Amino acid sequence: MMNEKRILVAVDESEESMHALSWCLTNVFPQSNKTILFLLYVKPPPPVYSSIDAAGFLFSGDVVEALEKYGKDLATSVMNRAETVCNNFNSNIKVEKKVGSGDAKEVICAAVKKLEADMLVIGSHDYGFLKRTLLGSVSDYCSKHVKCPTVVVKLPKNEKNLDHES
Repeated sequence: MMNEKRILVAVDESEESMHALSWCLTNVFPQSNKTILFLLYVKPPPPVYSSIDAAGFLFSGDVVEALEKYGKDLATSVMNRAETVCNNFNSNIKVEKKVGSGDAKEVICAAVKKLEADMLVIGSHDYGFLKRTLLGSVSDYCSKHVKCPTVVVKLPKNEKNLDHES
């Protein structure tokens, strides 16, 4: 098992992450016979709240359950979509799905270390300077903090906003 390459691809609900996964399958796997592909989805951390909101109203347990269900459903949806992308390329790929919770950049870096990944592939949302400054760049952070090669894949400009043109 130690001869196997271990590639971690961070996926989320964005087109950018699915493009990064497709890029990885097209450009990395044809050259690697013994490879494990880890798909990692990071759920946002659960909100911290008390049972009483700012207006003094009791916060319903139903709301908490609905938020948790939404998070699980989203993770399942993203993983199903990523699995479909994998199945369209090669049925012989060994895929392991992982779901984490927390700050994406911290969870991704921790997963790379824990899974002993040989490569991290991550999509870029290609935010502008201001948005990147305010939000931070997960791909930028990960490329500086993991100990393996990191490939940041950008969605080609001609593929952006195709859904919005119809």
